[in-house]
Amino acid sequence: MAAPNTGRDGHAPRPRVGRQESPEERADRRWSELLQEVRVAQTGSQILFGFLLSVVFMPRFAQLGGFDRGLYVATVVLGALATGALTSPVTYHRIFAGRRLKPQLVDAAARLVAIGLVLLALTIGSALLLLLRVATGSAVSGWITAVVMLWFASCWLLLPLGHLHWRNGGPPDGHDGHDGHDGQNGQNGDDGENGDDGP
Repeated sequence: MAAPNTGRDGHAPRPRVGRQESPEERADRRWSELLQEVRVAQTGSQILFGFLLSVVFMPRFAQLGGFDRGLYVATVVLGALATGALTSPVTYHRIFAGRRLKPQLVDAAARLVAIGLVLLALTIGSALLLLLRVATGSAVSGWITAVVMLWFASCWLLLPLGHLHWRNGGPPDGHDGHDGHDGQNGQNGDDGENGDDGP
């Protein structure tokens, strides 16, 4: 008789039962969640991009060297690309509206939002490097930027992936795991192996 499957903490994982949703209901829920995520990302993107556009009109800009000017141009371009990707769900929705393609809409928009987040992180990194170079004028600005970008990578990628890996090992006692996937009855949930794979 095979040993029971246990979680990473030694406790047997509880059965996970997913939502009872139709494909249309699931697409609607994922779309609503995606829009909430986009609102958060767009706020930071638009504020940063607006600041970058104003820098060129400041008197100090004329004193920048060739490298810093190139870094500024790259930062502005990255900010524009990030803004375009993060606002793309609006145009996707306008084009797909009324065509009964909500699942395809959510999948396409989610990919562009993911690209937009990567571009936003690069924009923040290059903008930080530019500001630190102007403020300090030393090579330490590169090291500070590298540390900050490592922090971004940890918060945005490594910590979520680590938590997901730990979660898949089995929820600890006190967590009901109701939003996962029940391998016996095949019900889909949010965090199961064959459940919701994100927006």
